[in-house]
Amino acid sequence: MAAPRRKPATPKTATASPSADAILDRALTLADGAGWDALSLSALAADLGLPPADLARHFRDKDALANAWFARARDAMLAAPPRGFARQPVRDRLNILLLRWFDALAPHRAVTAQMLAGKLWPFHPHHYVPMVFDLSRLIQWLRDAAGMGAMGRRRQIEEIGLTLLFLAVLRRWCRDESRGQAETKAYLAARLARADALAARWFRG
Repeated sequence: MAAPRRKPATPKTATASPSADAILDRALTLADGAGWDALSLSALAADLGLPPADLARHFRDKDALANAWFARARDAMLAAPPRGFARQPVRDRLNILLLRWFDALAPHRAVTAQMLAGKLWPFHPHHYVPMVFDLSRLIQWLRDAAGMGAMGRRRQIEEIGLTLLFLAVLRRWCRDESRGQAETKAYLAARLARADALAARWFRG
């Protein structure tokens, strides 16, 4: 009597490693509950079912996670502009672009503020020194996307003015618990109106 034929073994399907975006999303969710400072990379790896080495291939440290989060906001700011964007006044274009940046971070506002505080910790110069360059690049992208093509002295003044405006609004946003970021939106609109009036006075003619 012939022996029964065995069914061929079904090969095991390897579990796909989570993407960098999925890792970041999970880190933000965990930080929402425990706080950014309390989040450890080893705990994040364990939660994702990953060896720490696999996590390190995506993110070398927590600051790299924070940088990826801020990169999302930059990409949201630079997404395709709405119809008629180029015909709007510069003040309105800046308002649209900056609100895109803040809106992208709004779902995790408290954690974002904690990330910034961590970057500015006095004993982390390797974090806060690069922030200066990151901020400069963000302002350059903002100017370019808003169609601000001035050169020379006017460009320098615009860069300084936009940097100060952005930092002032960011500080307000970090503490804004109003619905729909209403306080930040009103503050931004007022600051832009003031800057527009000053620019008209300085660059008249």
